[in-house]
Amino acid sequence: QVQLVESGGGLVQAGDSLRLSCEASGGTFRMYAMAWFRQAPGKDREFVATINRSDGSTWYTDSVKGRFTISKDGTDNAVYLQMNSLKPEDTAVYYCAAGPLRGISLLRPGAYDYWGQGTQVTVSS
Repeated sequence: QVQLVESGGGLVQAGDSLRLSCEASGGTFRMYAMAWFRQAPGKDREFVATINRSDGSTWYTDSVKGRFTISKDGTDNAVYLQMNSLKPEDTAVYYCAAGPLRGISLLRPGAYDYWGQGTQVTVSS
């Protein structure tokens, strides 16, 4: 059974950095995309970043370009989100997601079959 476990969230001040980690288990993820979404109170879940594990290509939502970096490790079961220059509007629960590459837009939640439990990121002004 596939499981995704996030870690690394916390309370920081505006301008600070955080690094989120997602460890996947229970499957082989080389031909998967792994992504980060976030959900703020009262808002819909929002795409943040994704990485194609087979070729390393990445995509970001415009609001985090230049500040956040998604990366993967060499073991095919972890993905990271380095978040720099954090802003109060980045405050949300951040979710890790994984799904097989199958021609569905990787910016959509429907592309992902597996989700973590989320980790809270709070940025104070």
